[in-house]
Amino acid sequence: MEKLLNIVKNIKPVDIIIITGVIIALAVGFLTYKNVRQTASKQIEATSKISFQVYIRGVTLTGGEIPLKSNEKTFISIRNVPYSNLDILDVKAERKKTVLPILNSKKVMVVEDVSQSYMYDILVTLTDTAKITKDGAVVGGNKIKMGLPITLEGQNYKFNGTVSDLKVMPQTDDDTFHNSINTNNDV
Repeated sequence: MEKLLNIVKNIKPVDIIIITGVIIALAVGFLTYKNVRQTASKQIEATSKISFQVYIRGVTLTGGEIPLKSNEKTFISIRNVPYSNLDILDVKAERKKTVLPILNSKKVMVVEDVSQSYMYDILVTLTDTAKITKDGAVVGGNKIKMGLPITLEGQNYKFNGTVSDLKVMPQTDDDTFHNSINTNNDV
């Protein structure tokens, strides 16, 4: 009994912290091994093509030409972190509009705002390959969701916008074949 008391007296707080850390690490490892706890790689359900729209509000363009064009590439930054060049599927630009009431009526009409003749709202559709998880599509380590701030940058422009729509494109037979090859190579 005295030997046990001497051992307990000689244990320092640092020793207790180290022993506790090792026990916790072993417990987490055991739970991961028994599939109670999922690792990040097991949370990915699929890899798929996605398309998402970026809404850019209030762009001033005096040159008369929209610098973003379909079938070209644009470099994007997600939350001010550079990501990659993505393909532009579609670009829609409209001049600012205003609502005018029609006299002697309860109706209104929408017309171009002549006081802001160089102001445009632009909707850009982009495409990329994303990892699909339970929480949504992940691109460059970021979940792509509506409201996410994105910067589009090209040779002569840099626009800030937000994601306004997201669609996961259906997989073709070729995509399924490539995913099964990638899955087999990971094993």
